[in-house]
Amino acid sequence: MAAISVQDLAIGFGGSAIQEHLTFQVGTGEVFLILGGSGCGKSTLLRHLIGLQAPMAGSIEIAGIGDPLDSIAGKPAFGVMFQSGALFGSMTLAQNVGLPLRRWTNLELSTIETIVRWKLRLVGLDGFENHLPSEISGGMKKRAGIARAMALETNLLFLDEPSAGLDPVSAVELDELILTLSAGLGMTIVIVTHELESIFKIGSRCIMLDKEARGIIAEGDPRVLRDDPPNFKVRTFFRRLPAGGI
Repeated sequence: MAAISVQDLAIGFGGSAIQEHLTFQVGTGEVFLILGGSGCGKSTLLRHLIGLQAPMAGSIEIAGIGDPLDSIAGKPAFGVMFQSGALFGSMTLAQNVGLPLRRWTNLELSTIETIVRWKLRLVGLDGFENHLPSEISGGMKKRAGIARAMALETNLLFLDEPSAGLDPVSAVELDELILTLSAGLGMTIVIVTHELESIFKIGSRCIMLDKEARGIIAEGDPRVLRDDPPNFKVRTFFRRLPAGGI
């Protein structure tokens, strides 16, 4: 069963499409990557998938639900980590992670505190519950953002550029966390990224968007696409070649 099904989707702004006829599925338990050059519409597609923008045409189904912002049992069907982490600066990590639980559940405060501690421990932030975002590193903010995205026990996560701006060690640690969540907890994870090392390490499958074609120009295992690219643009992207080619 597909966790996400997209059919003939058109996305854009002000009546002008930047991507058209997008059709793909994300399988349950996959680490699915949305790839492409700058300005091709990767983040725009993500905003459509999570319901922040309405499609110009076509359809998106999340876990069999027609509208991405519809809910299951009164709670959102997925969690989202935005590129910067999007933590509230005046709130501690515990308060940030507990926010969805306070908003969407009727759990007792003591139960919420227990869940929050577990989620922070799961992402390697045990003992940082009372720290403010300004008191931790960029990588730790991303981890806290992931913990908050998992607060409601959803099996579907959307991550926007999780490795962007991180030092190599922090990026590797975040890749390992994503693999642990996928393999250990069976989560389906959809990621917008351009970091090649992460792409080859964590990706189960990907689609590659192209600005000029206004559509998907490749789909499959990123390692296969790197080694046997179906066209020139895919070759230059995965092998980090200049636009003019070599």
